[in-house]
This record gives sequence, structure tokens and C-alpha cells, in this order.
Amino acid sequence: MSLLKRETLAAIGARFGVDWQMLATENGLKQTRVLKPGEEIAINNLRIIPKTVEDGIIINVPDRMLYLFKNNELLTSFPVGLGLPDKKWQTPIGPFLVVRKARNPTWYVPKSIQDEMKKKGQPVKTIVPPGKDNPLGRFAVHTTMEGVLIHETIWPTTVYQWRSHGCIRVNPEVMEEFFDQVAPGMTGEIIYQPVSVAIQEDRVFLQVGRDIYGKVSSIDAEVQTKIEERGVADNVDWAKVEDVLKKKTGIAEDVTR
Repeated sequence: MSLLKRETLAAIGARFGVDWQMLATENGLKQTRVLKPGEEIAINNLRIIPKTVEDGIIINVPDRMLYLFKNNELLTSFPVGLGLPDKKWQTPIGPFLVVRKARNPTWYVPKSIQDEMKKKGQPVKTIVPPGKDNPLGRFAVHTTMEGVLIHETIWPTTVYQWRSHGCIRVNPEVMEEFFDQVAPGMTGEIIYQPVSVAIQEDRVFLQVGRDIYGKVSSIDAEVQTKIEERGVADNVDWAKVEDVLKKKTGIAEDVTR
């Protein structure tokens, strides 16, 4: 891609769903470098859709991606920010429904976050009105999961990271369109699938992300199982598989023999 404005690698990584450290390495750049308009960088954000549904939302925690389906087709997908690895703040796994949508929402600060503010010596806020300082941004989608919203973030570089208190943060560039695409009653599911395998035109692709919440006993065994389930164990280069396992980039890579 060719840059149209000055940008940091962190901002680009958050927008495209790529670890910014990997962007720096693959483009031979210093991690602290600010990129100038006109510069070109290579971005590989090829992904395997972890699960499909007829209509609804799928969010994969290790993938840090949201997928929206309509009429058996993928309508859109984009990176999201998710809960911290600390068990207290992890984004919960399971099905949900969209309850309601709010423009310019007011943030009613949960008691747990108030306690954290107090512990850190910060001013304790109970209610944050709409505006530029509201962490929910301009758009919020409420779900049946207690305390879990899908919302715009005023900290876009935290997208594609695990830094929230459980909510799903969305880049302002895509949140408004997503807000218009969802409606109360829509189904959704937050899943935990760090390993995906896909076959396309006799090529085998493997995607391995980080087991950030420590829910998988063995990623190596998970990869072996997924490959065997797809019946392609004889078609993969196991050295390539080992390399994907080692890097855990969350990007789909060709491991065909």
C-alpha cells in the first residue's frame, strides 16, 4: 500500500489487522519510525474465516477479528480490540444477541473499573457523557453479554490488541458502517479458535494465532488435529508448519508441500 498521510506502524497495524512489530520486520523499518506520505509498505493480512453463519456476527478472540454475515455471505470483516489477558478482564466466550444500538452513548462506568481507577490513584468517574473523552466513541452496540459492548474507540491504536476491559473496540473508520448494518435481535458468537486450516486450489493454508487466554492445552496438537481432520497431512510441508507454529502471527500462510 502507498501511504496518503503520516502514520505510525501501530496505526497501520490496527487498521489492517497486522502486528505492527511484524510490519516493521517485514519492511525493514525501525519500530519507532513514522512513515511519510508516498512511502510504500507491504502488508500481508490474509486470513481464514474461522466459522461461517447464515446471518450474524462472529468474533474470534485469538484472531482479533470480527466477521459479519448476511444471507450466507461474508458482508464485512475488520480487526477489533479485545479484553486483557488478565482473567478479570477477558472478553467472554459464547453466543449473544444484539440488544440495542446507541448513538453518542453515555458511559456508565462499571464498579470494577471505578475500583481500578481508585487503585491507580486516578479520578474516579461514574458517568461519562457523550463527547471526545468518552471511551465508547460515537457508536455503541449493546449485547446480552453483561457489560460487553461493541463500540467505537477513541484510542484506535488499541484495536487489534488485547487491552480492553472485556468490550470489543472498533476503529472509527469502520464503526459507523457496521453500526448501520446491525440491528436489535441479530445473533452473534464470540469464539476462541487460535488454529485454522483452509484448502484453496490444492494449496493448504495454515493460520496460527496466540493462545492469549491460555485456553488450549497444546497448540502443536491442535495444529496436528486440524490438518488431519482436513485430510491433508500428506500434502503439507511440516517444516513450513513448524515455522508458522513458531511465529504465531495470526496470518494465513501457504504450507503446501
